[in-house]
Amino acid sequence: MRKLIKNGTVINAESSQRADILIEGEKIARVEPGLNVPDAELIDASGMLILPGGIDPHVHINLPMMGATSSDDYYTVGKAAAFGGTTSLIDFVAQDEGSLAENIARKLNESDGRASVDFGLHMNITRFSPEVLEEIARLPEMGITSVKVFTAYNKRLRIGDGEIFQVMRAAAQHGLLTLVHAENGDVIDVLVAEALQQGRTSPVWHARTRPAWGEVEASLRAVALAAQADAPVYLVHMNVAGEVDQLAYGRSHGVRAMGETCPQYLFFTEQDLERPDGTKWLCSPPLRSPTDQQGLWKGIENGIIQVLATDHCPFFYDGTQPITYESEQVAMPGKELGRGIFTQVPNGVPGVGDRLPVFWTHAVHSGRISPNQFAALSSANPARIFGLYPRKGCLAVGSDADIAIWDPEMQVNYGVQAAKHRTDYNLYEGWQLTGFPRQVFLRGECLVRDGEWYGSPGMGRFLHRQSGEVI
Repeated sequence: MRKLIKNGTVINAESSQRADILIEGEKIARVEPGLNVPDAELIDASGMLILPGGIDPHVHINLPMMGATSSDDYYTVGKAAAFGGTTSLIDFVAQDEGSLAENIARKLNESDGRASVDFGLHMNITRFSPEVLEEIARLPEMGITSVKVFTAYNKRLRIGDGEIFQVMRAAAQHGLLTLVHAENGDVIDVLVAEALQQGRTSPVWHARTRPAWGEVEASLRAVALAAQADAPVYLVHMNVAGEVDQLAYGRSHGVRAMGETCPQYLFFTEQDLERPDGTKWLCSPPLRSPTDQQGLWKGIENGIIQVLATDHCPFFYDGTQPITYESEQVAMPGKELGRGIFTQVPNGVPGVGDRLPVFWTHAVHSGRISPNQFAALSSANPARIFGLYPRKGCLAVGSDADIAIWDPEMQVNYGVQAAKHRTDYNLYEGWQLTGFPRQVFLRGECLVRDGEWYGSPGMGRFLHRQSGEVI
């Protein structure tokens, strides 16, 4: 059955207009004022904004770490995302035993029949060889057009700078984008060993052993390697003001450099790690200073940062105590595994459902950015960069009908009950938000309406991505 969304204001990255949207099957068929389609299901959006479904290009699903596994699977992560207005995600494939293709097949098997929103995949490159370089060339055939490398996590995930250079060069030759986790792994190893020797094991030492200058240096190194490889580069989870400076420097010198930040870095600081429950805020890279927050906000406002992602990687705060999720008791090992020593705490925070409502309140409702900038940061830009535009990321004829009907004045007392992550805490507990999605559609099918869930496992599909754009 056709659906007609009437009387709302359509928000795209480039423009806003009072218009109606006709959905036929999975696609947007018309976007015009004053549409009259008698046989269509009518959806009244009076007083509402109609936004493209959000795209979160940085999530970790079923990620093993420190004896735990991130607590959202492909069904629960999609449910949480949809309640916050997000309809597409991009997860990461670990480079474990076997070929890249074998690793991708295992990851797709995790999602089979479980995904509740659409999803794509990035490929981690954490072991280097000539054979890996040959396999990178075949990734686009499998719908994967981005790879990720690390300058930290020595002897686990990191490859050498010369190897990163070769990965970047090969990726660029075959239309792939290289993502970089930029920290200085050598310095981190020295400082962690010293901290443990001195008995400094509380959560705040996670941040103090990962200096901000290491990220500034590593981000410039990533940009410089990309320049030498003549390749595009994308800095993930930027959390330091100096990284924004390095990204701007590279872009001003013609490097095809882009980057993202995440809400936790805009709203929390190293001081949150000093709370009695500080492990809730322990993630990598760590929270920083108010000055760094100011630099990140400036990067968002002036367009140096292109994307708001989340690095969603939730763990239970206390996995010994079950929660009720969809009428079932659920408990799994979590951050309690590292109680008393920061190096044993599973690194990561929930965020996929929080991203859009929290950011709307503090960025759009507050007047810092426009609704169009919001649509760009949360949907259009990731769609363009990661090869999904215009299928995703915009409200246009022929695009997937991924839509969030947004009430800009809706008041929400936010927290773990409003968010639908499968975990036992929320970073924004008790925050008062203004602006929230009333209805959310994935390819024309209703996922969420007025706080009720209509989605189901298997609704989501794998997104076979094309080469993206440099913006």
